Amino acid sequence: MSVSTNFVQLIGHLGADPESTQFESGKQKVSFNLATSEFYKDANGEVVETTDWHRVIAWGNLAGYLEKNLRKGQKVLLQGKISHRSYQDKDGNTKYITEIVAKEVLKLTREEVTA
Repeated sequence: MSVSTNFVQLIGHLGADPESTQFESGKQKVSFNLATSEFYKDANGEVVETTDWHRVIAWGNLAGYLEKNLRKGQKVLLQGKISHRSYQDKDGNTKYITEIVAKEVLKLTREEVTA
């Protein structure tokens, strides 16, 4: 049995519509920023919200689905893995990127219930 130790699960809101990139090889990549928030009470009893932003990418069929079905502000649950990479910018400086590579994404919706 193969078990991955690099596993992440996040629930958050999209900061913008997904951005799609089509490569010459035919591969498609979609990327978007996901906001996750936590709430706590400070020493004065005031509720404080902290928000973290995560860069998310997806490839292939999942990328195509997300491009067509996700929009800014939507709440999603995603599962994937953390990826670290680096590259050289045009000035020769090394830049480092941390991304979440999505494997599964589920749209979460709030249904209106009326009596």
